[in-house]
Amino acid sequence: MEIIEVNDKATEKEFNQMQVEIYKDHPNWIRPIDQEINDIFDLSKNKLYSEGGEAIRWLLRSGGKTIGRIAAFINPRTVDTDEYKVGGIAFFECIDNQDAANLLFDTAKEWLVKRKIKAMDGPINYGERDKFWGLLIDGFTEPNYGMFYHPPYYKKLFENYGFQLYFEQYTYGRPIDKSIDFEPRFYEKAQETLNDPDFTYRYLEKSEYKDASKYFLEVYIKAWGGHKGVKPLTIEQAEKIFKKLAPIADNQLLYFGFYKGEPISFFISIPEINQLFKYVNGKMDLIGKLKFVYHKWRGHCRKCLGLVFGVAPEFQGRGVESAMVVSFSKIAWGVGMPYDTIEMNWIGDFNPKMMKVAEQLGATIWKTHATYRKMFDPDIPFKRYPIIE
Repeated sequence: MEIIEVNDKATEKEFNQMQVEIYKDHPNWIRPIDQEINDIFDLSKNKLYSEGGEAIRWLLRSGGKTIGRIAAFINPRTVDTDEYKVGGIAFFECIDNQDAANLLFDTAKEWLVKRKIKAMDGPINYGERDKFWGLLIDGFTEPNYGMFYHPPYYKKLFENYGFQLYFEQYTYGRPIDKSIDFEPRFYEKAQETLNDPDFTYRYLEKSEYKDASKYFLEVYIKAWGGHKGVKPLTIEQAEKIFKKLAPIADNQLLYFGFYKGEPISFFISIPEINQLFKYVNGKMDLIGKLKFVYHKWRGHCRKCLGLVFGVAPEFQGRGVESAMVVSFSKIAWGVGMPYDTIEMNWIGDFNPKMMKVAEQLGATIWKTHATYRKMFDPDIPFKRYPIIE
């Protein structure tokens, strides 16, 4: 077996293409967009490089075939967040062979050790947690956009090497119909504000989309502004988020609560675009874009993805959470809603409060991903990710 560094266009193409062989017998796999993967390792497009980050990719070949790949990196924003330096591995793919997997893991480990790193997390992203994070270990259905699908045998490859479970990531889901109803007490709690004319709950009209970022930011700052580890947002960043969402946004999925006209809560969802990307085979060239538009026009996206749910602290526990769910459900159950199911952006097992919110929505766990950590120094005790109180 031979390790080859990805250092030109040919090996980069091979890095993207080799996964096709791994997943040829997995009909639920949806190929990620090649260019999005390439951009992560592009010095001109990933800001982490300019902040002192490093990253490298390798291929594993045997008998003239590519049988594995892996990336290793040091994220300058997270390397020092523990009492020891932590690096990461990403985009691991491998045949069902422990020796091959060990060689890939060893290659990444040796590169990180040379840079004074004491542990590695994986598979994670050389970037934010909203994409390419975690190993799929349960619920081998079609992946949501930005989330990994993996063969079931990857779990043993990681754990046999010595990776330990750092945290689990739960993707909650539920049908969008009345097959799951809420307990009477839930409706009673919701009525506390539904009956109060000072409170209103509604989705944004198309003409209001320009205000969505402002409404979102007002609640976000109150709900998460003081949380450790949560980056503060600016209005410019919020506007950028909603500008990026604009081509796929459905105004019925931008749901807000207001108190005397001021935003106090939100439930932001989008059409789950992997339901369209699965037709383009990882290529968003002209043909890929035409396929995307065609299948969007044909209504082939029947799933939506819940991105974030938030309530301003002064209104938490006053029935606003329940009222948001009940009022949105009436719309979701109505005639004309084009979606059959909703899945939620992943929630870590370290965040029981958000798990409870998902359960209040009548959702259950449909998929589980795992973030693993491999300690290099046996004298440093392994600790799981701390619970958010």
